[in-house]
Amino acid sequence: MNNIDDFDLQILKYLDEDGRMAYSAIATAMGVSNTMIHQRINRLTEQGILAGIKPVLNEKKLGYDWGAFTGLSLEKDHDSGRIIEELKKIPEVTECYYITGNYTLYVKIIAKNHEHMRQLLYEKIDSIPGIAKTDSLIELGCAFKRNIIF
Repeated sequence: MNNIDDFDLQILKYLDEDGRMAYSAIATAMGVSNTMIHQRINRLTEQGILAGIKPVLNEKKLGYDWGAFTGLSLEKDHDSGRIIEELKKIPEVTECYYITGNYTLYVKIIAKNHEHMRQLLYEKIDSIPGIAKTDSLIELGCAFKRNIIF
């Protein structure tokens, strides 16, 4: 594990609550200088612990009312790299994981409605050469989603 101390964890907790929080506000809350906060955040970024600060979009407010988790069985597992590149071309595929079990890949898909979901599954994803089978579970809502901060 990288050298993370309680001070770093406290900074990460502030950023997790509000990624736009000014470094000066974090410094004031923690009773230290702005320079110290900048240095620590730079180090956390260089170590790859802080991978970036991005907005968390509310998909529902953007008109994407449907979500699905879909397992992908591949004809040949060694084709996964090529298939992943094809999946990246579909903006509605928002996450992709390697998994064990009955599937090689597991993806999260968002869609505007059931017809949009059908088009994504049958016309885009199923048409990628090398995908043998898909199995989808429709998302009914997210109970919670969080970063791991110990």
